[in-house]
Amino acid sequence: MPEWLIILFRSAGLFIIALVLIRLIGKRQTARLTFFDLITGIVIGVIVAAISLGLVNLTYGLVALVIWTAFPALIYLLSIKSKIVRDIIQGKETVLINHGKVLEDKLMEARYTPEDLLSQLRKKDVFNFADVEFAVLEPTGDVSVLLKKDNQPLTPKTIDLKVGQESVPQTVMMDGVIMDEPLTAMGLNRGWLHTELEKAGVAPENVFIAQVDSAGQLYLDLFDDAIQVPKPKIKDLLFTTLKKCQADCELYALGTKSPEAKKMYGRSSQTLAEVIGDLEPYMKR
Repeated sequence: MPEWLIILFRSAGLFIIALVLIRLIGKRQTARLTFFDLITGIVIGVIVAAISLGLVNLTYGLVALVIWTAFPALIYLLSIKSKIVRDIIQGKETVLINHGKVLEDKLMEARYTPEDLLSQLRKKDVFNFADVEFAVLEPTGDVSVLLKKDNQPLTPKTIDLKVGQESVPQTVMMDGVIMDEPLTAMGLNRGWLHTELEKAGVAPENVFIAQVDSAGQLYLDLFDDAIQVPKPKIKDLLFTTLKKCQADCELYALGTKSPEAKKMYGRSSQTLAEVIGDLEPYMKR
């Protein structure tokens, strides 16, 4: 058999074996790598390449490959159970900025220059180190940043604003193909989808992606980007309708001469006002 054919079959087999072994190690290998993960990946790659090219004995190479797969997998399991093992294998976090003060000794310990620190802060959209309360160098090499209170972004919780919960939108069309399972999960069907597409003036075959949010609003992206798709207005229309109903009840209460009708319309207006107050966070999110 020609040498190139032997290498071809050997490489194909090793590719499958390496894929299985990497999966046995776990998803950490494809996540953000620690230094230990990086070394493990490099060594496995070198062993596989050496076996494929016949630079080492096949049996010896496979033994080395199994060892370099089994040991990291075992170490990962031990690290889950023991913090000591985690600290040895993954390393510890290093505080670089504490209470707004840059810790020069910690920078030296992490082999970080001031330029390295400023570069990492810029990656977090922080251009002034004085805005930082804490900065921590993670074992993966990333720098986590906590801004000072007066520099943190404003959130609804900061101003005590209630907002509705948001669920994951469901993709109901992709590449012009309707996906029935997500539609069913939202309690919808193809008839509803076709009706919404007709309202938007869009042909199904021109839809690249279509998603439905938790409020039942349909969002479209078309193959033809020149076509402008109207934004969903279901929540806006519902909120406006409720406000109009409340205003009508108040108007009827003022216009009627019947005491009972006046009381009924007033009570209805108050109930609608409470409903609108409860729904407003969901309608205007």
